[in-house]
Amino acid sequence: MANQRRLFGTDGIRGTANTEPMTAETALRLGQAAGLLFTRGSHRHRVVIGKDTRLSGYLIEPALTAGFIGAGMDVVLVGPLPTPAIAMLTRSLRADLGVMISASHNPFEDNGIKLFGPDGFKLSDDTEAEIERLMESTLQPRLAAPAALGRASRLNDAAGRYIESAKSTFPRGLRLDGLRIVVDCANGAAYRVAPTVLWELGADVIVVGVTPDGLNINRDCGCTVPEFLCRQVLEHKADIGIALDGDGDRLVLADEKGTLVDGDQILALIADWWAEEGRLAGGGIVTTVMSNLGLEHFLAKKGLTVDRVRVGDRYVAERMRRVGKNLGGEQSGHIILSDFATTGDGLIAALQVLAALLQRGRAASEVCRMFTPLPQRLRSIRYGRHSPLRESTVQAAVAKATAVLGDSGRLVIRESGTEPVVRVMAEAENEALVERVVDDLCETLTAAANRLGEATSEAEAD
Repeated sequence: MANQRRLFGTDGIRGTANTEPMTAETALRLGQAAGLLFTRGSHRHRVVIGKDTRLSGYLIEPALTAGFIGAGMDVVLVGPLPTPAIAMLTRSLRADLGVMISASHNPFEDNGIKLFGPDGFKLSDDTEAEIERLMESTLQPRLAAPAALGRASRLNDAAGRYIESAKSTFPRGLRLDGLRIVVDCANGAAYRVAPTVLWELGADVIVVGVTPDGLNINRDCGCTVPEFLCRQVLEHKADIGIALDGDGDRLVLADEKGTLVDGDQILALIADWWAEEGRLAGGGIVTTVMSNLGLEHFLAKKGLTVDRVRVGDRYVAERMRRVGKNLGGEQSGHIILSDFATTGDGLIAALQVLAALLQRGRAASEVCRMFTPLPQRLRSIRYGRHSPLRESTVQAAVAKATAVLGDSGRLVIRESGTEPVVRVMAEAENEALVERVVDDLCETLTAAANRLGEATSEAEAD
């Protein structure tokens, strides 16, 4: 089947709330189409729906619910919970489908819809394309008869189920007693469960970003504003800091000195620890084209491999399954531990780091700094309706930059799959060269976008 998708990006559907595609009408039709596609067999079909703390969740959730009920599916509502909790509940409840309403690290104005299959994994490109095809077809004749409509109910112990599941991933016999931990929940989906897990495991927990009001998710906090976490760690004299994003599937850390620890360092630490204990499957990890070459060089010295894929944690998960590896992730903080979860889980990944910290008996600044990254720079240029990447001047500039970097560096230019943004990343041993290459390319991209009549600006990385 041709893999053509209009609505779905690298992580579900995303956009400005109450504007296409994030409208009640589209959500309703998505629920109908996905419900029909995943109605297979004669059993009573079920879908689990969770959300983060955005105000627009109140718009999208009932529309999706109506769509699934119209397709004959029962709906289980769980309220605000992290994305990995929805994946876990989809499997544990033997549901046919899981849905997370979230725009992850984006500001409150945006929202999104992520879908999980009955196995708890995000849907493939082909399945998403099939859902879109159904959405564009005439659904009415296939919708449920009045007596076959689904029902909606609320699962009141959903948070408790995830809390116990997360705690079970922490090594038996270990406790967090004596550790002072700052946890920043980005005023998002993990604002209750993450502090609870850390406290119940014995930590002295300082909580920030736990007062959501529907409008403040990711605002000046969370893993996309790591400087806030670093300040909090120093202010509270904590041993380590943990920052999640709005839907809890990403994290970054800060050591006791207030120094940032990104996803690449987290991957290096867990890979090294698991390899020592004989727990690392497949002789290496899976990561994306954005991860630093320093990570690859560090693991190579340990005899471990790095398998790179395109950006998107679901592509990491797909490759992990294909090649039999149990650790993968992204520099941005999506860490997938397939022994415990089917998708990125910031809290579970943080627990593994904390366990390594305890077992190695040293400060976070010593344990979490695994390698020296090569100089790397990432800039993002936001555009309007038309990407400037296909302009001849941009393509010529890309070819020139690639030649300038030669074999000593890497250049990655891509369109974001979650927002209208072009990412430009370069790395090499020569930091000044990296800076010049990225700045020159961004200048060319901006000029090309302006010729297309599109306003541009800097944007946050995804």
